[in-house]
Amino acid sequence: MKLKKGDNVLVISGKDRGRKGKIIEALPGEGKIVVEGINIHKKHRRAKRQGQKGEVIGIASPIAASNVKLVCPKCVQSARIGYRVIPEKKYRVCKQCGEEV
Repeated sequence: MKLKKGDNVLVISGKDRGRKGKIIEALPGEGKIVVEGINIHKKHRRAKRQGQKGEVIGIASPIAASNVKLVCPKCVQSARIGYRVIPEKKYRVCKQCGEEV
């Protein structure tokens, strides 16, 4: 998986298509990522103590990594990602501008 925690991404399919966000968790074994503010589901939470009220909170659920594109920090466009390998180092590059991500 070419996406990492902290990357800015653009959602390209699903109910949140066109929205941008930051990856807060990557799940490479499942091929999924959690993006802040994207794919929010409601969860009803019970009151813990007497006198406290229950509440409804929003939780970000994982989405497939194939449904997002990385936003290149250099050219500020959504782009595909490739790898460039030089001796002792491997790094990600933007396919549009060719710069290191």
